[in-house]
Amino acid sequence: MSVVVGADGRARCGWAGSAPEYLAYHDEEWGTELHGDREFFERMSLEGFQAGLSWITILRRRDTFRAAFAGFDIEAVAAFDDGDVARLMADPGIIRNAAKVDATISNARVARELVRERPGALDELLWSFAPPRRAAAPRAGDVPATTPESVAASRELKRRGFRFVGPTTVYALMQATGMVDDHEAGCWRSVEPTAPIPTAG
Repeated sequence: MSVVVGADGRARCGWAGSAPEYLAYHDEEWGTELHGDREFFERMSLEGFQAGLSWITILRRRDTFRAAFAGFDIEAVAAFDDGDVARLMADPGIIRNAAKVDATISNARVARELVRERPGALDELLWSFAPPRRAAAPRAGDVPATTPESVAASRELKRRGFRFVGPTTVYALMQATGMVDDHEAGCWRSVEPTAPIPTAG
């Protein structure tokens, strides 16, 4: 898939034209630098729920996810009990997967310990794995599913007790939060580095 030109004359990554929701997400969020413990907990949680599904499924339910998970407030989700689990599993507005619901609550408890000790620690931890900038990929098919940085970040997150944070999920998180810029070459949102970064090999 290569860039597509929209009705507004702007060239975008090909996937951005496949659904109306994708266009706004592509233009306003995907690849935009994100910071904040709560913000990262939300994105981690949604990427975990997305595992095995298309992102549009999650994007269309994001508001109901936020309502169901107390706005992804770390302290609030960490305090969820069996009654909350039952409520979530009965909520048709989210993905009712018991393992993912349980992992989200468990991850909130891990994140709570991190940020209680030092606010900003989750944000700092994730950004510590951001790779150097590289040249934009010519096509979406040239974008990797994992990188050495996402593998390392996944390993560290799992070591700390986080779940549903495999290397592919973590790389999707990196793409979504601006740790990497995977907008295709020619996309209006692609920011090329001043010089191409040579690949290893």
